[in-house]
Amino acid sequence: MKLLVLLSLLMSCAHQNIYQFETKEVKYQVDGKTYVGYLAKPKTNEKRPGVIVVHEWWGQTDYPRKRAEMLAELGYVAFAADMYGARKTLEHPKDAKKFMMKAMKDAQTVGGRFQAALNTLKNTEGVDSSKTAAIGYCFGGAVVLEAAKQNKDLDAIVSFHGALQTPTRPKKDEIQADILILNGADDSFVSQDAIKGFKKSMKEANASYEFVNMPNAKHGYTNPEATKNGKKYGLPLEYNKKADKHSWKLMKEFLADHL
Repeated sequence: MKLLVLLSLLMSCAHQNIYQFETKEVKYQVDGKTYVGYLAKPKTNEKRPGVIVVHEWWGQTDYPRKRAEMLAELGYVAFAADMYGARKTLEHPKDAKKFMMKAMKDAQTVGGRFQAALNTLKNTEGVDSSKTAAIGYCFGGAVVLEAAKQNKDLDAIVSFHGALQTPTRPKKDEIQADILILNGADDSFVSQDAIKGFKKSMKEANASYEFVNMPNAKHGYTNPEATKNGKKYGLPLEYNKKADKHSWKLMKEFLADHL
């Protein structure tokens, strides 16, 4: 029995390509201002699909950079975007909200900042620019959803505990990317009205999407720092290891199917 289990594990590992990767900061321009992205690239001679990673409202902390590295291990060229400029990060929710609202104030602002990051990724050596996706967390989830609504050149987008309301209301057949929403079932920041409104807009747009409620998961369920931040600032944030792992598995399957 032990031998069979060992063989099963070895066969499972054999089917999982774990790539070595390299990382570096990449500066790019948006309206004459400098933004700082983080590139995680598999060490391979073949061109690989590219994935944008968009941060939470805290800015481009180490967390989205870690996610970019995890994507690189899977064989994607991942680029953690900077939506605030100069890699600005915030510690207090009040400050984070101000920067988030400024970045999401209109479709042109959020679309322009996202497009600059996407262009940087697509022009990176070793990227298969015909296969691109974007994932986002919290505020970043809203950013990638807005990018899909603006019909950016993406094959797939994945939103983790992201806001569902964005500046653009898409028209029928305008959304080309397939969408996966991984919502926390107990996320008090996402109302039932917001969920109904989102689903209604997707139906009207004839969009291809999946909406998954992660059981017992609150806002920020993928971020190990969420519980600490929630207690520190009196916010309903909480890390959920089970939901984190399961949502990442769903994302991996989704990207594999679309890239």
